[in-house]
Amino acid sequence: MKKIPKISEAEWEVMKVIWDHPSLPASEVAERLSAQKDWSPRTVKTLLARLVRKRALAFKSDGVRYLYEPKVRKEDLVERESRTFLNRVFDGVTTPMLVHFVKNTKLSREEIQELKLILTEKEKKQ
Repeated sequence: MKKIPKISEAEWEVMKVIWDHPSLPASEVAERLSAQKDWSPRTVKTLLARLVRKRALAFKSDGVRYLYEPKVRKEDLVERESRTFLNRVFDGVTTPMLVHFVKNTKLSREEIQELKLILTEKEKKQ
């Protein structure tokens, strides 16, 4: 199985930009993040370098600039982080986590229907 890197909250923000817009130079990543975060371009470049070291990102040369691309899929990192959260907070047991979120989250009628459908399908596969 491919090793999925552990990334920080700040690195997640950078990854989201790259997943949404692959092949961006550092300057454009910084520009997109500056609307949400108070980060300097230098901070963004540091985060990009960390993500390259962790093998979450790759880069290719385009003249005098580097274009950054994801090396890991968002789904793989979400799976890893979900598993880590589940183990840390709910001792690896799914049901208490689901119950907690269903009870403590405001859900629309559509979301409730979607959850029912997912559970019904899951039950049929048992």
